[in-house]
Amino acid sequence: MKFSSSPRLLASSLLFASLGSSIVVDLNSDSSIKSAAKTVAENLRALYPSNETWFVPGEFGLIQTADGKNDKGYYWWEAGAAMGAWIEYWHFTGDSQFNDIVTEAMLHQVGENSNYEPQAHTLSLGNDDQAFWGIAAMTAAERAFPNPPQDKPQWLALAQAVFNRQASRWDTQHCNGGLRWQVVSTNKGYDYKNAISNGLFFHMGARLARYTGNQSYADWAEKAYDWSKEIGLVSPEYKVFDGAHIPECNISSVYQWTYNAGVYLSGAAYMYNFTNGTNQKWKNEIQKLMDATSEPFFSKEPANIMQESTCEFGYTGNDPTCNTDQRSFKAYFARFLGYTYQMAPFTADFIIPRLKATATAAAASCNGGSSGTICGLSWIKSTYDGAAYGISKGGVGEHMAVLEVLQNNLVPKSKPPVTANNGGTSVGNSAAGGDGADPNELLQTDPSTTGDKAGAGILTAIVLGLMLSLTYWLVKS
Repeated sequence: MKFSSSPRLLASSLLFASLGSSIVVDLNSDSSIKSAAKTVAENLRALYPSNETWFVPGEFGLIQTADGKNDKGYYWWEAGAAMGAWIEYWHFTGDSQFNDIVTEAMLHQVGENSNYEPQAHTLSLGNDDQAFWGIAAMTAAERAFPNPPQDKPQWLALAQAVFNRQASRWDTQHCNGGLRWQVVSTNKGYDYKNAISNGLFFHMGARLARYTGNQSYADWAEKAYDWSKEIGLVSPEYKVFDGAHIPECNISSVYQWTYNAGVYLSGAAYMYNFTNGTNQKWKNEIQKLMDATSEPFFSKEPANIMQESTCEFGYTGNDPTCNTDQRSFKAYFARFLGYTYQMAPFTADFIIPRLKATATAAAASCNGGSSGTICGLSWIKSTYDGAAYGISKGGVGEHMAVLEVLQNNLVPKSKPPVTANNGGTSVGNSAAGGDGADPNELLQTDPSTTGDKAGAGILTAIVLGLMLSLTYWLVKS
């Protein structure tokens, strides 16, 4: 069963969009921000298919467009990102209504070796996919989210497991370092070293360094960041490009995405905070990375509204071309801006006006659907743009993005992420993740044992016998 709608329902939704009152938010009132965030968080919850017979905790499943065609749906990683958004929602608002959903999902998806490599997703695993679940676990540790039962994997240990798995994949044989996008060698993208995979690895390392105080994480983080600059993922102008292919190791995709810029910016901010603001390198990197986000990712007129400029306005300047994944990228950018502010408060004059302008426009875009609160993709026009694939309940990415923008306007009064020595209670394991097998071992194509070979021989004999019998029967008839 899939999310469904019809052209008639879509037309009805657009009619209501013109009549709806939208989500109204007063950014000078914490209670107003929390109320607006609650509405959007509940819209996101309405998309989580926990009442369906095919439901799997931690997955949003497929979607169906207004013309009846199935979209590829929501990839596994986006559910991990949504869990992170609901953790942040709990932190900012104190509303715990989604906590049980988050805990169930995050523990269900840990996989057989508690490293976010579940068998159901192993053969399609990307380092970025795994990392989004890893940073959700890191967020749970940093926000002192309620810990799992003692006999279950713990938040900090899960983040460490993901980091350790990815550190073991650091590839010095090609491009002198870096992580590949895909983990399994047969997947398209295995020959691609992209910004989000390497940026998230850098980001996780910086957060683990700050939380644990362990210098080895910081060393890995700095290594990943410096490599990203050397290869050109982070350009001399501090634009963050999408990726480079092996074996050339030159930037082959110059697309700029909000979440790529944000993950490096916030990682640098965590490194700045880890060094107590004494390392001038990280202050300089923060400033340059932050300044470089202004032109592509914030509008000029009206000013300071966040935009996914690579796809939001389409190839012709009209209809957006953003795919399902890309519709969520602004969510992580907003979250990463919030982290940057908390880790490096000198960024306030840049970040806070942009979060405020964006929140006002984003809330105004949530006047779609029969409820008058369904959120759109583009916020420039401050009204619902009907861009959520024609889905009557809107899209996961659209609602996650508005939620993160709204709740990060509470950052100035919010408690910063805790550490192991300052409020943190999550139990870690620095050796976590090491027991998992290489996912490429699941690609076995030849029988490797005597038993396997014998079994293969018997099967071949059976098939050959059936074919000979069928041939005899056809000749006789």
